Amino acid sequence: MIHLVFFHSFEKVWFHRSVFLSTGTWVTFGSQISDEMAESVMTIAYENGVNLFDTAEVYASGRAEITLGNIIKKKGWRFSDSLTFAFMILRAETERGLSRKHIIEGLRGSLSRLQLDYVDIVFANRNDVNSPMEEVVRAMTFVINQGMAMYWGTSRWSAMEIMEAYSVARQFNLIPPVCEQAEYHYFQRDKVEVQLPELYHKIGVGAMTWSPLACGLITGKYSDGVPDCSRAAIKGYQWLKERVFSEEGRRQLAKIKELHLVADRLGCTAAQLAIGECLCTRANDLVTYIILFVLHNLLKLCRLEQARHRKCL
Repeated sequence: MIHLVFFHSFEKVWFHRSVFLSTGTWVTFGSQISDEMAESVMTIAYENGVNLFDTAEVYASGRAEITLGNIIKKKGWRFSDSLTFAFMILRAETERGLSRKHIIEGLRGSLSRLQLDYVDIVFANRNDVNSPMEEVVRAMTFVINQGMAMYWGTSRWSAMEIMEAYSVARQFNLIPPVCEQAEYHYFQRDKVEVQLPELYHKIGVGAMTWSPLACGLITGKYSDGVPDCSRAAIKGYQWLKERVFSEEGRRQLAKIKELHLVADRLGCTAAQLAIGECLCTRANDLVTYIILFVLHNLLKLCRLEQARHRKCL
């Protein structure tokens, strides 16, 4: 699975001790929302300082990348304008694994759909036990040397796997991964707060985290069932519905109710509190970006902006 990231002034911010918010395109772009809505989301994000957009080759079977590329071209945004893009190599139904062939062809295909010459960082999502680590590292080094990406990283790799990739890169004078993309929220903390800091201090691997709202669970929208407009109600996301109503999910929902009480006392929403906690994490020495997939409130804001615009016309 290949994952792409687009960045503005990537090198200047990647190793900066600050945490930034970024926009993800999973589920929404190319499927759940219209292209017009996607453009509004990206515009609001960009105009409010978001400079990293995350996508992947299998999001909506490639349509997410096409939508993203069309918007970037229409807006005339350039990398020199502080824009960064991330791309992930995913295990697509017909393009599986992290073989040299898939990494190179997958990235070329994504660049074509995105209408870009390169991305700032390409991620390998989940290690592939059927592809030797040396093959993966050599392929990533190749796409960087060919100018198709500036850096490469890992996503959902174990600390041991990341260390193996680093060791292989050093042994054969190749390019090592620069960051790990990891899930991080109230109910998923160990990897970012315990495992990755050791790698950060040993080999300089940073972190880009995702799902600060635990796939929307922390917003409280699943407390009384599954809303029709939620991801858990979408075809193909039965796993999310099962997760919500599992025994562990019910325990988490009970804790989320307590979290909402805390948020009310602080005068904010539970979503704001959860994202703020990720921004202020004790692991912020290594966390550079937090990926926010399109949020319900942002969609409402976009709809209000569109309605206001139509009224003015």
